[in-house]
Amino acid sequence: MSSGVVQVAGEVIANRRVGAYHHLTLVAPGVAELAHPGQFVALAVGGPTSANLLRRCFSLHKVKPSGTYGGTVDVVVAAHGPGTQWLTGLSAHDAVDVVGPLGRPFPLPAEPVACVLVGGGYGSAPLFWLAEELRARGCHVEIVLGAASEDRLFGVVEARRSADGVTVTTDDGSAGRRGWVSDVLGDVIDRTSAGVVYACGPMGMLRSVTDVAQAHGAVAQVAVEESMACGVGVCMTCVMPVTGNDGVTRMVRSCVEGPVFRGDRVRWDAIEGGITRVPDDALGAPRPGGH
Repeated sequence: MSSGVVQVAGEVIANRRVGAYHHLTLVAPGVAELAHPGQFVALAVGGPTSANLLRRCFSLHKVKPSGTYGGTVDVVVAAHGPGTQWLTGLSAHDAVDVVGPLGRPFPLPAEPVACVLVGGGYGSAPLFWLAEELRARGCHVEIVLGAASEDRLFGVVEARRSADGVTVTTDDGSAGRRGWVSDVLGDVIDRTSAGVVYACGPMGMLRSVTDVAQAHGAVAQVAVEESMACGVGVCMTCVMPVTGNDGVTRMVRSCVEGPVFRGDRVRWDAIEGGITRVPDDALGAPRPGGH
């Protein structure tokens, strides 16, 4: 966890449409000063009289600790349900209650090492800030961006500013190379002798990225996309099986122990089709005949 978390009355500064997504800039005093790449914020939705009690969680795209309006944070939102539709409909000066920064950030290497950053859809949002931090440490950085189609990509132009090399894939071939990020990742790792792969996106993509990274001798650090209703470890909606240093699998909270995990520690075999089950060998798993 970060050293501090704050709850603040935020304000929308800008709401820009970017392809299939909305890019929101919020004044959130105190959040930007504490944040690190890979962390997220939890936003209240629907206004003070809303029946939408649960917050919506979003990776931090970028932060600016000081500026004209004070500290600002940027998030990328895809309008799916009522909560995200409300957020994407906000205008300048509208109020949003913000809690953050939350979660465990991406670990940064102590020494310069080649890194590959992989983003699926708007899962790429936290990677550009991460790329800047890595390059400041002397790391060679490549970015691989993938999506179903060109309008679902996020940040291709920004990636070219933030990285030493960019590779784009789309399922339908409408931009870049036709196929998945996992189709090109192995070649990028080999070409750059990368030691670390950072990834954020759908769970299926994170599993394949982990497999490719392992096969090519790199460590995967993945920011998982589990449904987080509270963001602070209370509600238990985001638990998933992760193996610890002692080899024991435990059901851990993505929002507190994550969202960043070593890919080879996540029990991908227990996550399928958006459903996460408790592995039979997990600590505390139900036993036949138990209650």
